[in-house]
Parts: sequence; structure tokens; C-alpha cells
Amino acid sequence: MPAEMPPLDTDLQRALEAVSTATLTTVLLKRGLRNVWIRGARPLAAPAPRRVGRAFTLRFVPAREDLATPASWGAPVSTRAAIEAMPAGCIAVVGAIGVTDAGIFGDILCARMRRRGVAALVTDGVVRDAAGVLGTGLPVWCGGTAAPPSVAGLTFVGWQQPVGCGGVAVFPDDVIVADGDGAVLIPAALLDAVAAEAVEQERLEGWIMREVEGGAALPGLYPPDAVHAARYQAWAREHGG
Repeated sequence: MPAEMPPLDTDLQRALEAVSTATLTTVLLKRGLRNVWIRGARPLAAPAPRRVGRAFTLRFVPAREDLATPASWGAPVSTRAAIEAMPAGCIAVVGAIGVTDAGIFGDILCARMRRRGVAALVTDGVVRDAAGVLGTGLPVWCGGTAAPPSVAGLTFVGWQQPVGCGGVAVFPDDVIVADGDGAVLIPAALLDAVAAEAVEQERLEGWIMREVEGGAALPGLYPPDAVHAARYQAWAREHGG
């Protein structure tokens, strides 16, 4: 049965789909959050479509030989069972402790996730069956590929728990935005405010870019001083801001 997960407001989702992860890191930095970019999670395929969704977390720990066995794939606590609990629209965030010599998921698991409507997979680990994974159409951000299965280096221990992924603390229902620059976490409690600030930051930077393309110098423009801020506000009012 899919896990209970608060729906992501449609307007918020659309707004974040128009905002780059680079912009989000700047907005979050202004709020004192420096550790939000998931290290080691790079797009498996380029160009990377931007994806936005609530985090559905999965957690691995180092392999222990009595637990990390092929037989464990059929256990009640398994990656297979976790996938069946993923709601449509979520982003699967897999904490794999940075292990790069054991693939957490392969093509069959990714195909099932795609079939269930999962928006993307983000992990600090790696995947296997790379050609097959790409063929599923599931957008994947990961540390690369490896042939061995997960149990060669990892033990799966559960889902919908707080996890560490790429050095970032991810809690269930936090929001993930992933694009060509990687994957960024937005804490659930800050979602509305961060989304609004990010949209405005994108608008401001679009105006600054037009000024630069018109020959304007950077000092006083980026970031804008009082004079340029007033010019921007006037432009924004004229253009419906």
C-alpha cells in the first residue's frame, strides 16, 4: 500500500519546476541553510529534466554478511516492498552511504518505480544495468554505475525514516528539486517561503541578465544597490510584478 504523503500543491510544484537548483541554494543560504545540495547525485542522463517532488526515503547501512544476501530481496523489509509503498509523484531518496561498488537498483526495480508514477530517483550511491535503467525513462541522479548488486556492499534497513544522502539530512516529506546541477533539499516547513523567494530571485536575475547583455557593469548591479533595486522594482511593477 502506498505511504501516506501530503500532496504537493500544484501551483507550488509548477513554480519550483521553473526555478534552478542554483537559485534554490542561494535562497536557502540566505536563510542560513548551507548543507542542502546532495553530494554525489549527478544526472545519469543528459539533458536532465527538472523534477520536483516530496522525498520518499530509503536507507542502507554497510553490508553485514548474515543480512545482506540475495534471499533478503524477498523479505518484508526490502527494496521491493519499499517500492510498492512509493506514492505517485514522490522522489525516491536513497541513502547509500556513498558506496560506489554496489548498485542499489537495476532496470527491473526502476521500471516498477516508473510504472508507479515515481518522479525520480536520487541517491549518493550507484545503479546497475545502466542501459536498462536509462531505457525505463525514470530520471535518475546518482554517483554512477556498478555491476555488483546492492547486497555486495550494503544492507537495506527501511524506508520513510530520516536518512543521510550525500551528506544531507533528508526527512520524509521534505521536497527535492533536481536538475542538471544536481539535487537540492527544501525542508518541508520552509517550502512556501522558499518557493516564493526563489521565484522572485529568478525574476530578479533574469532582469540582471538583460542588463548585462545590454552592456551594464556588474558593480552595483549584481547584487543590486539601492539605485538598481529601485530600477528593478519599477520594471517589475511595469511588467506585472
